[in-house]
Amino acid sequence: ECNAFLFPLSLSTSSSAQAVSINKAINTQEVAVKEKHARNILFKGAHTFWAAVNRLPLSSNAVLCWKFCHVFHKLLRDGHPNVIKDSMRNKADLSDMSRMWGHLSEGYGKLCSIYLKLLITKMEFHIKNPRFPGNLQMSNRQLDEAGENDVNNFFQLTVEMFDYLECELNLFLGVFSSLDMSRSVSVTAAGQCRLAPLIQVILDSSHLYDYTVKLLFKLHSCLPADTLQGHRDRFQEQFKKLKSLFYRSSNLQYFKRLIQIPQLPENPPNFLRASALSEHISPVVVIPAESSSPETEHMVDLVTEDLVDTDIPVQPVAHLNMFDDLFGTSAATDPFNFNNQNGMRKDDKDRLIEQLTREIQALREELESFRLESGRLCQALRGRVNELEAELAEQSHLRMQALGESEFLRAELDDLRRVKEDTEKEQRSLTEIERKAVANEQRYVKLKEKYTELVQSHADLLRKNAEVTRQMTVARAAQDEVDSVRREMQEKVKAAQEAAARRVRARHTREQALESQLVAARWSTLQGAVEEAERIVQDSLAQLDDPAHISCTSSADYLASRCQASLDCMDRLHSARDGYLADNTGVSELVRAVTHLAHLVGDTIVQGSATSHMVPVEQADGECELSLYSATLRAALDGILATAEKLRPRGLELQQGELGDLVEQEMAATSAAVESAAARIEDMLNKSRAVDTGVKMEVNERILASCTDLMQAIKELVLSSKDLQRDIVDSGRGAASMKEFYVKNSRWTEGLISASKAVGWGATVMVDAADLVVQGKGKYEELMVCSHEIAASTAQLVAASKVKADKDNANLGRLKLASKGVTQATAGVVASTKSGKSQIEEKDTMDFSSMTLTQIKRQEMDSQVSVLELETKLQKERERLGELRKKHYELAGVAEGWGEEDEGADEEGK
Repeated sequence: ECNAFLFPLSLSTSSSAQAVSINKAINTQEVAVKEKHARNILFKGAHTFWAAVNRLPLSSNAVLCWKFCHVFHKLLRDGHPNVIKDSMRNKADLSDMSRMWGHLSEGYGKLCSIYLKLLITKMEFHIKNPRFPGNLQMSNRQLDEAGENDVNNFFQLTVEMFDYLECELNLFLGVFSSLDMSRSVSVTAAGQCRLAPLIQVILDSSHLYDYTVKLLFKLHSCLPADTLQGHRDRFQEQFKKLKSLFYRSSNLQYFKRLIQIPQLPENPPNFLRASALSEHISPVVVIPAESSSPETEHMVDLVTEDLVDTDIPVQPVAHLNMFDDLFGTSAATDPFNFNNQNGMRKDDKDRLIEQLTREIQALREELESFRLESGRLCQALRGRVNELEAELAEQSHLRMQALGESEFLRAELDDLRRVKEDTEKEQRSLTEIERKAVANEQRYVKLKEKYTELVQSHADLLRKNAEVTRQMTVARAAQDEVDSVRREMQEKVKAAQEAAARRVRARHTREQALESQLVAARWSTLQGAVEEAERIVQDSLAQLDDPAHISCTSSADYLASRCQASLDCMDRLHSARDGYLADNTGVSELVRAVTHLAHLVGDTIVQGSATSHMVPVEQADGECELSLYSATLRAALDGILATAEKLRPRGLELQQGELGDLVEQEMAATSAAVESAAARIEDMLNKSRAVDTGVKMEVNERILASCTDLMQAIKELVLSSKDLQRDIVDSGRGAASMKEFYVKNSRWTEGLISASKAVGWGATVMVDAADLVVQGKGKYEELMVCSHEIAASTAQLVAASKVKADKDNANLGRLKLASKGVTQATAGVVASTKSGKSQIEEKDTMDFSSMTLTQIKRQEMDSQVSVLELETKLQKERERLGELRKKHYELAGVAEGWGEEDEGADEEGK
């Protein structure tokens, strides 16, 4: 009965429990994954894991994707061997997700891109090398078997391990570069969230380093050293990085309580010396008992079950504690209540339970200590065995070499013995001859030395004579050249001084003449501007008597806005005049102010006449009479403004309910249009990747990516505008509700609606243009024009949104930042479009080598005619564009009913 209760505890969790653990381990909280949640996921294959993960929004939340990578890495290492094979079907999705997060240059997005590349590399390595388990734990014999005794296989396997370790190091460096190492980041939840996956990286890296060292020694024993120079260089680079990263990691407080990180030797192994293999010590990563792996805990459970079978009364109590922790207990139904059994009291039972529990804990700690000690001893013995094997091989080699040398010396000794016997026979007869020869040789050597000394002395004297002669010749030539250069430089300096003096005098004269011309040009420009202003005003006055003007009408609101703009421009004119009188340099600002005022006054005259056509005759006569009897322009404008205020209608043309709802509908429609445009761009990007290749695919991806950035920026702008409008309404301004506020400020509301419509329309048109460009049917210029139009529409939305906001409003600052983002994104679309156009279009080379003089002259005339035609067409199109914009501004000002505050917003936007 006891075993019946305990048996389910030793089994793996069910699929539903694993799904719950997955959701608890992979979430959006920036904290490290809990070990118990990750441990529960390991007991099943990959099907349940991917079924739960595929429902998570990994592409929209970087923290969520980061924790997914951590859990998936642990599952690949410690899970079932089929996990790697079952997960390969998701390789394409992981690659796409890595490219998507790679567009971010910092934060978790960049780290997710690097981690996903590492996981893909890990799966590909284990699929290609199925002998390697997920945790990379292999013996030397298994490592030899993985290469199948083929040096080519070992060579390729080493390259793949280098690539594998490179991905591990990139993630290591990415995490450290994203943290501020000057602070105690390892004790914060956010820092631990980034550091937690590095435990898996440390485990993988230690094995990969150990295997690459052993494989490189094996390759150096089979191949020439020059062939493996690239392998050695790459190993040296990775050794330095791994050593530094292990050292930095071991100093972090977070790792000190979870893992014991090995330290690499001071210098890398010398692969050119075979005996250096015995000096290599495999790095061992030690995980303390409290952070032991699931396999260790499962083994402890099996040991305790064996204790239950041997009738030791302690283990059921320990399982009872685990059972109580998981499911709770009840004194009435507890099958392990020993209060009334075997005649023992409850206090004795409790003391016995506590005593045995402490003993079990002590045994577990001792078992873990034995395990660690045995691991260290095995590692030391394994290193000693490798050292002895290498020494034995070296001694065997020396023994064979000594045997060969001994045979060679024995044969050489026999030859020398025979030569000695022959020599002794001849030695006796040659002794006298040698004695005489030695005396003659000594005399000859003395004479030869004397002769050699005389010859050497004579040669030295000849060389010294030639050297002195050459030096004298060179010195004379150098002196002549120096004298010539000195005379030439003196003449040039004198000529330069005279020329400089002439240039200074001429420059002074030109400056005086230019100053006079500049003063005259400024005055002439100012007179021309004043005359042009008079003509503009006279032209506006002449329109009042034009019969065709009688049918023109205007609103009092628009007339008031024109009057206010004229008054503001007069203030600007006075400031420009004062600046010009002060230093005579601000003529350009004065000319612009005069011209602008003339246009505004002329527009005010025309709009005043048009407004008078819409009011009763008595009010119209009063307006004209006020204008006639005003003494100055400012007084006349003030009078017209006052009359326009009187003529403003007091009622509302829209129903209150409709206007309030219309704002929400238009803002929602704009948001929907932007979302739809972004979705269409994403769909176009996928189609382009499936169909296009080469330069065209690269250009389309760059253009669509910039369009996507623009859509995101517009989306942020619309959200910021809605938040700012909510703040404006919440601030009160005398309105009891949102709809009443919109109705009370109808002109501002209508301007806001118009701006929102323009943004949604611009987004839709830009997507259509981009679709045609990607298909090769559209024009790049049309896409650039659409981008500029969107920028103008968003500027209109910004102006309409912030016109009633307080300058210290936080959402107003957010709106301005969003507006800057739209401007930058628009510039990105234009830049990518121009770049793509220049990359796609082919530039014809101009080769005129085979043309005659007459043909060249003919083509030159044709080219001039074409230039003139294009310039004329360009001028007409610019004039047409100006008229269209003018008409657009008129319709936006009159039909939408913008008021004074809207006019101020337009001026601020300009």
